[in-house]
Amino acid sequence: MSTLTLLPLAGLPRVRAGDDLVALLLRAIEREQDSLLTGDVLVLAQKIVSKAEDRLVELDSVEATQRAHELAARVDKDPRLVELILRESKEVVRASPGILIVEHRLGFVLANAGVDHSNVEPSEPGTDERVLLLPEDPDRSARDLRARLHAATGAAVGVVVADSWGRPWRLGTVGFAIGVAGLPALVDLRGAPDLFGRPLQVTEVGHADQLAAAASILMGQAAEGVPAVLIRGLAAVAGDSPASKLLRPRAQDLFR
Repeated sequence: MSTLTLLPLAGLPRVRAGDDLVALLLRAIEREQDSLLTGDVLVLAQKIVSKAEDRLVELDSVEATQRAHELAARVDKDPRLVELILRESKEVVRASPGILIVEHRLGFVLANAGVDHSNVEPSEPGTDERVLLLPEDPDRSARDLRARLHAATGAAVGVVVADSWGRPWRLGTVGFAIGVAGLPALVDLRGAPDLFGRPLQVTEVGHADQLAAAASILMGQAAEGVPAVLIRGLAAVAGDSPASKLLRPRAQDLFR
């Protein structure tokens, strides 16, 4: 057994469109009198990645369609917000007062397509007129950040872009991986022996989701201001697969 260390990278400034996340992260690590090592994993809150990639949208710039107006009346939400959710989605899964569950264009099933007000600096004090979308391609974002971190430090690290979602059968939000590079998002243990030599039949481990959930304990959900966590001591796991590998194929979805 190895000892796993999770180091919160506090003190990062508020990230704005166009900011160099790699430079900000390396400075935060230096402030901890540390440096990146091969095998480390950086878990980054989706919001800082989205902000750096300028995924902010002013609701005043959104013109809601008739469909958005009709759906907004059902779910009691701003039609402009619903319009953005529909643009980011492939399918509406559930709609009821206060709740809009969709299949995101990337395949995630979640509330509001990840379009969010929380921890988004308003354009004007006291307003909720600015929202943040998920990164255009979180797996690509993770790959790009990993490559730039390697170029800057020489360390081969893993990168996980994490968000917090609810779960259909349990209360409470938990961290999920939406972008992964440098490690396997999903680890297939089928065929491996259990303690008594019986081969595992169905066990696949959401490796990246486990890391996202662990890091989210330190990141928090409100005003903690810790959008990045450095994980060290993780046992090496062979493979490198994106977060898209975590998506359950539609043919195996027993609930839609």
